[in-house]
Amino acid sequence: MGTTTFEINETTINEIQQAFKENRLTSVELVKSYLDRIEKYDKNGPKINSVLTLNPDALKIAAELDEMRGQDGQGPLHGIPVLLKDNIETTDAMPTTAGAIVLENNLARQDSFVAAQLRQAGAIILGKVNLSEWAYFMAHEVPSGYSSLGGQVLNPYGVSTFKAGDVGGSSSGTGAAIASNFAVVGVGTETSGSILSPASANSIVGIKPTVGLISRSGIIPISESQDTAGPMARTVTDAAIMLGVLTGVDESDPATQASAEKALTDYTPHLKTDGLEGARIGVDVSFLNDEEPEERAIIDQAIELMKSLGATVEEVTIPVEPFQSDVLWYEFKRGVNAYLSTVSDDVPVKTLADVIEFNKQDPERRMKFGQAELEKSQSMSDDPSDPRYLEHRETDLRTAKVEGIDAALAKYNLDALLFQDNRGAGMPAKAGYPSITVPAGYTSNGHPVGVTFTAQAFSEARLVELAYSYEQASKKRIAPNLDSI
Repeated sequence: MGTTTFEINETTINEIQQAFKENRLTSVELVKSYLDRIEKYDKNGPKINSVLTLNPDALKIAAELDEMRGQDGQGPLHGIPVLLKDNIETTDAMPTTAGAIVLENNLARQDSFVAAQLRQAGAIILGKVNLSEWAYFMAHEVPSGYSSLGGQVLNPYGVSTFKAGDVGGSSSGTGAAIASNFAVVGVGTETSGSILSPASANSIVGIKPTVGLISRSGIIPISESQDTAGPMARTVTDAAIMLGVLTGVDESDPATQASAEKALTDYTPHLKTDGLEGARIGVDVSFLNDEEPEERAIIDQAIELMKSLGATVEEVTIPVEPFQSDVLWYEFKRGVNAYLSTVSDDVPVKTLADVIEFNKQDPERRMKFGQAELEKSQSMSDDPSDPRYLEHRETDLRTAKVEGIDAALAKYNLDALLFQDNRGAGMPAKAGYPSITVPAGYTSNGHPVGVTFTAQAFSEARLVELAYSYEQASKKRIAPNLDSI
């Protein structure tokens, strides 16, 4: 496969950089190997269907980076292929679609902040990956990982075993692609669970950062309160390297101002094998999956390992108020209308109302599962001072942040809370707080299970310590066998 004997399966950023340094590998060879693997397993064979668009300039960029290798000031991702969720704008000849047919010709005029940071670090944007349409904000009954434009993403651990939705959403393409070794690392986005869900479902590492740590400019929005991009990788080390690359204050996204004195550009010093020693971790067992005894046993085993590494793990109670917030629907309407007002005339819509009408013209193809979420959002006020919107946002912050995570961490003097997979993801999402998920094992039918650490704003460094310590002691990730599917 490709033109090199270098083994890309489960390789890491540091291993690749060492091979570059020793002249055992070039970026051109690396890109060719990934393109061959995508052709073999994503487009053919098991047809994982995670990659929507490949960058036609990837090999040219790789050749240019090969020529530059060894020069001063090169970034940590020099020559490294990265896949982006297809709601993140790039100036390559690839549209930014959110999986929606209406945006299939949406070519960006400039890079998103995320894409610009990746290029500055030397990354090769290999392609855009499929996702749950409109970042899982289109319809109630649609399976995770389905979009009208791209079809259904499959879970590489269970193409024939699990139902389609088990790929996780909405960053399903990123999760499945990185798990399948179609690139070294990827970028997803999360509003509520959309990095944590596909990362845990595909047995990879996902970091959902503090809102404001990474700029959202150039990313198709859902919620100004909750949206964030974040790294998805096969190891905590690679995720930490990516996280440092992506941070930065951006005047186009006022939320990033809060990160000015708190963000790091290098999280790798926090890759500590003794990160759990002396840590205090809280777990509310109501967030564990007692309906699946095998899954609960995997989490219990993870907890025992953490204790053996010097952590204190306490059972806690996190108060959860059964409040149905409409914040996302209010903010989606405002955000999407603002975004669509800037797109080129190649896109046949300028408002959310236009999108809804466009889809109705060909419902079987454009809205196979309906568009109830879009229609609910359209029915909302677009006034940011609307009293009901403000009341719902205040309730979200009070219940998830003040009375939820903050209260639990303070009451029990904790470093972090522990969850299974993306269970409980709504609380840090509403609070704007960070989480990191790490592979914890597999059920007897091969279904991945992850452990997720959550803490307060800008605690990413501490979360990396906890996650790395657990990962290095557990070593639970096993690559999917795509040849056996």
